[in-house]
Amino acid sequence: MPTVLGVCGYSGSGKTTLLEALLPALAARGVAVSVIKHSHHDIELDTPGKDSFRHRRAGAREVMVVSPHRFGLFAETERELSLDEQIARLAPCDLVLLEGQKTLPLAKLEVYRPALGKPALHDVDPDVIAVACDAPLRAGVPVLDLNDAEAVADFIAGWLSGAARV
Repeated sequence: MPTVLGVCGYSGSGKTTLLEALLPALAARGVAVSVIKHSHHDIELDTPGKDSFRHRRAGAREVMVVSPHRFGLFAETERELSLDEQIARLAPCDLVLLEGQKTLPLAKLEVYRPALGKPALHDVDPDVIAVACDAPLRAGVPVLDLNDAEAVADFIAGWLSGAARV
């Protein structure tokens, strides 16, 4: 089972932008990372009219589309998958970064921008292990520069090496 780190914050805080910068930085440190992105909305990943879409609409529970460079799996579900079920569908990796699902009881990196005017999650969530912020901040956990992905990657790599020993 890989280690999971939530990346949480309100919409517009920069979670996706930070993840885009973190992924190559963590890969350069030898960390194999997968990402699970949660959405509160129904999502349509397939394209109407395509064969895979037509197969799904005809009743296939899962449709896999395969090319020489990647594959995609479209699956219908009766309910939202649990985090364990989501992780079980991933290939082996060292770390899963979970964007969204901020209420789950697991270690989290909060992406926080005071200018958004939203309350800080680290003030109320004991699972927040650090905050990536774009302004000076006093918190009971480490505060990292949101604009310094290398420093955030260093923190995560250090945390991961400690988490792996637990």
